[in-house]
Amino acid sequence: MGIKLNRAFAAPLAIVALGLGALPASAQDSSTDARLRKAETEIRALQRKVFPGSDGKYFEPEITAAQPAGAVAGRPSTTAVTDILARLDALEGQIARLTSQTEENTNAIAQLGTRLGALEVTSTAATAANPPIAAVSQPAATVITPAQRPAAATPPPAAAPTGPTAQRLAAVQAIPKPQTDDAGKDEYDYGFRLWEAKFYPEAQQQLTLYVEKYPRHAQISYGRNLLGRAYLDGGKAAEAAPWFLKNYQSDKQGARAPDSLLYLAESMIVMKDTKRACIALAEFSETYPAVASGRLKSQYDADRRQVKCN
Repeated sequence: MGIKLNRAFAAPLAIVALGLGALPASAQDSSTDARLRKAETEIRALQRKVFPGSDGKYFEPEITAAQPAGAVAGRPSTTAVTDILARLDALEGQIARLTSQTEENTNAIAQLGTRLGALEVTSTAATAANPPIAAVSQPAATVITPAQRPAAATPPPAAAPTGPTAQRLAAVQAIPKPQTDDAGKDEYDYGFRLWEAKFYPEAQQQLTLYVEKYPRHAQISYGRNLLGRAYLDGGKAAEAAPWFLKNYQSDKQGARAPDSLLYLAESMIVMKDTKRACIALAEFSETYPAVASGRLKSQYDADRRQVKCN
């Protein structure tokens, strides 16, 4: 018949051709129609594969019965064989078009893969020729040899002991502590002896013990005032001032209350607090005018010469 068919349809068509001569016309029509419907079903499946997502119902029917030469419009086909041949021609044409579309798609995919491969090669070559800035600017790791390692830091010398020396301890122990029936007086007298020997830190410790242990002792005004002097003479005016103020305010009629007020002014002078120094001097002259012009006059006058009060 001069028809070139796809391998998938070669066997069915051969069977159809053989059956045309062996079967009666009615049997031929029934068998051939069934096989043609099967072939058309396979064609639709191939269409859906070539055009994914499409539904067979959207494809226009391409199999139409060809009008034989000389046929008159409006009349049925002359024979069933003519209709079969026409449908086979339509199927062959449809298979040819689908095969061509598949080949075109395959070639397009192959070309796209080739282009992607070329792009990857070009990108790799460009990266090798121009590495990223971060990679170029990163300095190489520095290897330090044993000769380049800095020498271990020399440990600082051990701090000298801050406690009293053996000689000072021996000198303090050489000062005897009184032993009488008045334990409070013994403590005060021992503090006085330490202060008099200019062992000021030891005197501060001893007199603090006295004023805390015997706050109502007969010589407490002497003790608080002398504790303030131990700090002041030891170069600690800030620690001395509270004791002088406390001794004055606790008992203004105490034996050493005037002395403490005058020493309070001296502590302020050492601390360069002129305002408070002048206040203390004015309080001293008003509260103890007899002492200011008598027993403590020379000390009072010396303090007044050190500051300018209004």
